[in-house]
Amino acid sequence: MSDSQMASALSSKITDEDVLEFLKNNPKFLQQNPEACDFLVPPKNGEGKNVADFQSFMIERLKTDKEKVIETTQVLVENVRSNMNNQQRIHNVILRLLEARNFEEFIHFITTDLSAMLDTDISVLVVESNGHDIPHIHTSGIRVVPEGTIDNWMEGKNVLLQSDIGGIEAIYGGGANLVRSQALLRVDISMDTPPAILAFGSRDPMMFEDGQGTDLVTFLAGVTERCFRSWLNLPN
Repeated sequence: MSDSQMASALSSKITDEDVLEFLKNNPKFLQQNPEACDFLVPPKNGEGKNVADFQSFMIERLKTDKEKVIETTQVLVENVRSNMNNQQRIHNVILRLLEARNFEEFIHFITTDLSAMLDTDISVLVVESNGHDIPHIHTSGIRVVPEGTIDNWMEGKNVLLQSDIGGIEAIYGGGANLVRSQALLRVDISMDTPPAILAFGSRDPMMFEDGQGTDLVTFLAGVTERCFRSWLNLPN
């Protein structure tokens, strides 16, 4: 049997009623096989019958797809702008750290000006007290906590971002009530010094949240570590 004969035989076995019956029994066929629409010639109107206008359906689908593309593009653009803005902020902070004329000015910048430059509400340097204090550890602006506290907070991470929280008084003191989200950055100053962290608190409950990129703040922590070693003549 030739191909044309086989096609004729098959077509003679499948009627319009068969196709309609199949579609009735499989209402999601076109949804699951959208490419089938490419082979159909949709009616211009229903001519008084309960027939869907596929052209209208296709147009509506294109409109929906376009709206989704526009929305996705806007989100991407906003993210890129935000990342560029954050990168510029970090660069400016690092330049300011390097401009400090003495250790006291360096600490003052970390605990006062740093939060404003990063658009947070409060910034704090927290150091554990374990009997081998960092020189000048009692300089104003540095908060001291018992040994083991920082490791307990950090949960084995170098960067911890938390959203929708209550501020920790041991970190933020009287400003704890303002803090609704925070970023904690481990600062490994030296093998001979106790654990330390930089803490940033914000009243915005979603400013810091798990899953955000941490490359920039990790870099900031690394620069801060090196500045500490330089000012205090400490080994790595």
